[in-house]
Amino acid sequence: MSLKTVENINFKGLRALVRVDFNVPLDKKTFEVTDDTRIRSAVPTIKKVLNDGGSVVLMSHLGRPLKKLKEDGTIDYTKHTLKHVVKTTSELLGVPVKFAEDCISDEAFTLSATLQPGEVLLLENLRFYKEEEKGDAAFAEKLSKHGDVYVNDAFGTAHRAHASTTIVANYFDDKHKLFGYLMANEVSSAQKVLTSSEKPFTAILGGAKVSDKILLIESLLDKANNIIIGGGMAYTFFKAQGGNIGNSLVEDDKLELALELIAKAKAKNVQLLLPVDSVIADKFAPDAETQQSPSNAIAEGWMGLDISEQAIATFSETILASKIILWNGPMGVFEMEKFQQGTKAIAEAVAKATAQGAFSLVGGGDSVAAVNQFGLANQVSYVSTGGGAMLEYFEGKELPGIKAITG
Repeated sequence: MSLKTVENINFKGLRALVRVDFNVPLDKKTFEVTDDTRIRSAVPTIKKVLNDGGSVVLMSHLGRPLKKLKEDGTIDYTKHTLKHVVKTTSELLGVPVKFAEDCISDEAFTLSATLQPGEVLLLENLRFYKEEEKGDAAFAEKLSKHGDVYVNDAFGTAHRAHASTTIVANYFDDKHKLFGYLMANEVSSAQKVLTSSEKPFTAILGGAKVSDKILLIESLLDKANNIIIGGGMAYTFFKAQGGNIGNSLVEDDKLELALELIAKAKAKNVQLLLPVDSVIADKFAPDAETQQSPSNAIAEGWMGLDISEQAIATFSETILASKIILWNGPMGVFEMEKFQQGTKAIAEAVAKATAQGAFSLVGGGDSVAAVNQFGLANQVSYVSTGGGAMLEYFEGKELPGIKAITG
């Protein structure tokens, strides 16, 4: 898939309306940006427009203000205003960023209409309007008035048919709707994993629930040579095969499905790897008592919270022999120091395989958090900014935010 990007146009004298994903974590007291990754990743696209001699109108959401109302039923503007990201955005761009207190007010339209080349305006949180998530056409048409060109650089929301990510594109002709650099990199990295003829292709899947990854596993059974399963979801597979998992996380209504997936993998000659041993704990807490146990023989009152030595060795060996690697989801409760060894070892194996020439894509909030926490983000081929969007892309779904521009 060849994508039409900002590289294909000169923005001199044009206003670019850029959908970014500035849904960033903020300090609960000071509301300062605590992780600027998403803002930083939008900088190249914004700078391309400015360097061409164009101006930029940025639009984004922040949190879910209409779902997290204050006790009196009103919107918590203090918590959800995008004004909190102006300082960080200005610093990263090296130009002062103007701010519109609303995204479709007269003031906002005056500010965007009078932008000079080289200037940047950020609109207030789109999700202060219910029309945004509803994909309302009238709301999208109003937003479209802010720019001559529409640029979607928000891969993290590409799986949503919202007004600003999808519907707004209807109000621009084919020459004036494009992808930003981030969006293009996300799609080309995903395509590389899905279409590469290089083998072996290993998918590493972790996280709590099998139910969250069913479609992904089924889709990968047609593409991967190895599927590594870690995290809480592994214990549903062990219980399905008659193992004892103690108090470990389990989805009892998915036991049959787990057996079906094992059978499908076998039929398609895909190696489905489960962690043979676990680090188990007597409670879900940082100060829990721990020991090692075979994953299918966990004593009552104990729960598996990380993969252990044998599993780490087997998984690492498979990863190091791979040419294409997709990693989505941690191997254990890596937020607690006692249960981070498995996830850290897998991150290190992925980094080492990448250094040996493999192409590695890390996607999904928790695995991204893990490679950042262990300082390995720069040692993998690509770190995706879009958890849900990346998941749906690999499940084979068409993403509305992409289709809106590619047609």
